[in-house]
Amino acid sequence: MDKKTIYLASRSPRRAELLQQIGLNFMVLPSDIDETPLLDELSHDYVVRLAGEKAQACFAKLQIDKMDIYPVLAADTTVSVDGRILGKPQDDDEAFQMLSSLSGRSHEVHTGIAVATLDGVKTLLSTTRVEMPKLTDEKILAYVATGEPRDKAGAYGIQGLASTMIKRIEGSYSGVMGLPIYETTMLLEQVGIVVL
Repeated sequence: MDKKTIYLASRSPRRAELLQQIGLNFMVLPSDIDETPLLDELSHDYVVRLAGEKAQACFAKLQIDKMDIYPVLAADTTVSVDGRILGKPQDDDEAFQMLSSLSGRSHEVHTGIAVATLDGVKTLLSTTRVEMPKLTDEKILAYVATGEPRDKAGAYGIQGLASTMIKRIEGSYSGVMGLPIYETTMLLEQVGIVVL
């Protein structure tokens, strides 16, 4: 088996960029699964479950379509505040509401990662605490108007303009981007993928 090649079960350009950064070869094989949270599901359980289901669904597709078998890496990221899961906003109004709820306080960003192989699915969780200063309505509206929040969990991207609204983080910067590099490397090494 090629020890540097995997499938990425995601269309995220940020995840692709992070994998390129660590020198892995990958082919994008997006998954389409139901991402509805289960009743009373905790945010950290939710992202680990989704990552596992995405990896499993893509690996099954490889076998059905008789494609080359390489490990499948999947990830899912969500923002959690007061126990609520903040996914991607449906519109600008929801983005404004999400950012208002994060203003002047800390929240958690959970990223679940999973790798599927013939031996099954392995998962890990990365949690990062992020603190935002108090944001004025004008600043939130200006940020929402850029369009950046539209496809981001919690309505912001730490690697973009929202970096001006992040006071402090405790944990993994790449995890907040959507793919915690340390945990991803650990998981891939467990299935024989060599990063260094």
